[in-house]
Amino acid sequence: MKDLFEKFDHKGPLGQYQDVAHGYFSFPKLEGKLGPRMTFRGKECIIWSINSYLGITNHPDVRKADTESTEKYGLAYPMGARIMSGETDSHLQLEKELAEFTQKEGALLLNFGYQGIMSIVDACLSRHDVVVYDRDDHACIMDGIRMHQGPKFAFKHNDIDHFLVRMEQAKKEAEKRDSGILVITEGVFGMRGEQGIIKEICEYKEKYGFRLLVDDAHGFGTMGATGAGAGEEQGVQDQIDVYFSTFAKAMSGFGAFVSADKDIIDFFRYNLRSQVFAKSLCMPMVQGALTRLRLLREQPELRENLWRNVNMLQKGLRDAGFDIGNTGACVTPVFMKGTPYEAGALIYDMRETYGIFCSIVLPPVIPKGQLILRLIPTAEHTVEDIETTLDAFRAVRTKLEDGTYAKMADMLQQGIVEGVIQ
Repeated sequence: MKDLFEKFDHKGPLGQYQDVAHGYFSFPKLEGKLGPRMTFRGKECIIWSINSYLGITNHPDVRKADTESTEKYGLAYPMGARIMSGETDSHLQLEKELAEFTQKEGALLLNFGYQGIMSIVDACLSRHDVVVYDRDDHACIMDGIRMHQGPKFAFKHNDIDHFLVRMEQAKKEAEKRDSGILVITEGVFGMRGEQGIIKEICEYKEKYGFRLLVDDAHGFGTMGATGAGAGEEQGVQDQIDVYFSTFAKAMSGFGAFVSADKDIIDFFRYNLRSQVFAKSLCMPMVQGALTRLRLLREQPELRENLWRNVNMLQKGLRDAGFDIGNTGACVTPVFMKGTPYEAGALIYDMRETYGIFCSIVLPPVIPKGQLILRLIPTAEHTVEDIETTLDAFRAVRTKLEDGTYAKMADMLQQGIVEGVIQ
């Protein structure tokens, strides 16, 4: 018999580079006031890794609401799960306003997005039901699907033809089991910035009789005429049966919510295990979210500033010959080719020489030989930030292509690049 912990010697796919990466490439520390310029290892950098899309973290109204609510209630209030002792008028008011904003009958607050959507998937599906999902859905969705004991069908990312193949299979299973079908996709896929094919999927709702769950973490507050998200952007918000988003992106906070018809929300209120058996969302975040939501409604210039920067950055990258894929949202991926250690050398140079901090995505998350540098523009970035970043990207591309980073990679692999390994 094996020791249960024997597997820990192998570190796993994400931990395979941790001896070199930890504390610099992974688990880096950004310090200072949250915004487009922060301090990394004692040096100011332009930051493209913060999901505060609308830049409202430091808005005076937000800081005032956060501060005053914390002073009045502290972080503990209300204590207990909402079903027992954690209900307040502020929670109910926020739910009412979120439902109206997302054009649904009701809404329910969630303590955290990751656990929240896992519970939503779990609550929607009995062991007899069938789930059909985009294979690039976020890990939180995948973890919810992993708990499902019934049939599961993944379709190729944003591929409507393969979706229909899977729907035929799902329909046969559902008819055999006398059960229902849940389809899950995202409003905006956070890795590559592509919008989910929500409108195309909705065209088949009547034919197949499925229900649709959309995770719109990156679309809420940034897309659509009012900021209600990717469903509004595509003109099908009313056809999304269960709409989910987090406060950790455009709302610059924590927690999440789900909105839907009233009977669905009533069911969720008593059946989402991650909420029924967990502490209520703390009052400073609830009252802070009310203020943040008001800004989303009343200050469209926040969204206008965001998209000015998104369009400027993405156009600049395209004009310079960079491949940014099919992004249709704020998330801006830059696709390059190289080894993980060349990527490490590139990121090291980007941060230390050019003062640009962005995230990098490596295999096994993406295919071997590919690299993605992922940029998150915000409303607070300036024209200077964007121009400086474009200059840096041109410079590091040259070094990647002329072999400079291949030479640095040999040193990095041995852990002897000055300043990286302490």
